[in-house]
Amino acid sequence: MKYTKEHEWLRVEGDLLVVGITEHAASALGDVVFLELPETGTQVAEGDDVCVIESVKAASDILAPVEGEIVEVNEALAENPGKVNEDAMGQWFFKMKVEDLSVIDQFMDEDEYKALID
Repeated sequence: MKYTKEHEWLRVEGDLLVVGITEHAASALGDVVFLELPETGTQVAEGDDVCVIESVKAASDILAPVEGEIVEVNEALAENPGKVNEDAMGQWFFKMKVEDLSVIDQFMDEDEYKALID
């Protein structure tokens, strides 16, 4: 698993990149009340706004960590966004098809991420 400076987690699942937010991000947001997911088939560039997540404290964008195509979204999470607070690391937002999965090597490992948030 890898981590971004924007507090997203990334994991490779087969030939796809799976994206969610970290416990740290979920905790900072507070109780999540709304989640807007992208359309499948959407082409995104690195840094594009992909999702909107709203909590009782704030609204925030979830960014595309890399360039690729959104191929699947977690509809169950959109229907019950509070699941993010229950298990942020177990709740994915979207899955991406990327040209080269080795692109995730540029992101932080768990120790580097912990150093960032401590």
